[in-house]
Amino acid sequence: MDRSMVQEIVEKQVLTVAKAVEEKLDEELHALERLDLDDLEVLREQRLKQMKKMAEKRSRWISLGHGEYSEIPTEKEFFSVVKASDRVVCHFYRDNWPCKVMDKHLSILAKQHIETRFVKIHAEKSPYLAEKLRVVVLPTLALVKNAKVEDYVVGFDELGHTDEFSTEELEERLAKAEVIIFEGESSKLKSKAPSKSVRQSANLDSSDSE
Repeated sequence: MDRSMVQEIVEKQVLTVAKAVEEKLDEELHALERLDLDDLEVLREQRLKQMKKMAEKRSRWISLGHGEYSEIPTEKEFFSVVKASDRVVCHFYRDNWPCKVMDKHLSILAKQHIETRFVKIHAEKSPYLAEKLRVVVLPTLALVKNAKVEDYVVGFDELGHTDEFSTEELEERLAKAEVIIFEGESSKLKSKAPSKSVRQSANLDSSDSE
């Protein structure tokens, strides 16, 4: 097949795609033109309800401590946190450099993803939790959804095996586990199955710790 024929085929494909896009836009414009004042008022009311609902969610999230990265002082408080919030990222840490690197990125993500609660807990001061969740390597992130640990990020193995990973790389990893709502270019990651490093899917019941 010579070059001119290839170019002709490509041009035809481009025209076909352009025509399909144009037809789709025409359909949407015609749909808008058919709306009367009553329809527009209904759309406006629906939009206002959506905005009000989102404002109520944000207010509730903030009241629960979302939007900031905070430390859980006791093991019992961990259970209260995971029961109160649908999505929780909990950093099991100790006072060393790798954990401080993780702290830096989590502090940024906590502000960007108000839909998720970001917390940390000292692993050596939380022996029951560390044993129950089989936390050995630090830092470890326990990714909790609906009071169940669904996934883990253990050390930096999934982040390029280096402490120089970017906040965006960690964000994408959390999005794969669907513990955050990712609205960036890689939001398609949400539709992919999480790359499981889960050792167990633990239903966290505070009665176990008593």
